[in-house]
Amino acid sequence: MLSNDAGFDQIYILCGYTDLRKGIDGLSALVEQKFNLNPFQNVLFLFCGRRTDRIKGLVWQGDGFLMMYKRLENGNYQWPRNEESARNISIQEFRWLTEGLTIDPKKKVKKSSPKRSV
Repeated sequence: MLSNDAGFDQIYILCGYTDLRKGIDGLSALVEQKFNLNPFQNVLFLFCGRRTDRIKGLVWQGDGFLMMYKRLENGNYQWPRNEESARNISIQEFRWLTEGLTIDPKKKVKKSSPKRSV
């Protein structure tokens, strides 16, 4: 389910640390109260605790919430910890995250213009 990203309108990750002992009610309240987002949409919300080998996902399915939990056996998620905000990510960034890659590039290629015309 977490790798099937085609069914979601948007994907949000909650940066920083989340207490993964929270259940559906606690996580949906966190989305609504702390981040001012509507949890009753076709949006996947992803949470990560202090241990970066597990994440939880929450999505509204029209008649109730679906909560997903994934624990990696080997490796860790490269979760953004530098801010406490909800961050809208692209499908490509979602794939990178689930593959253990970072979604924050360390160095970007600078665009340049030609120095002389040929």
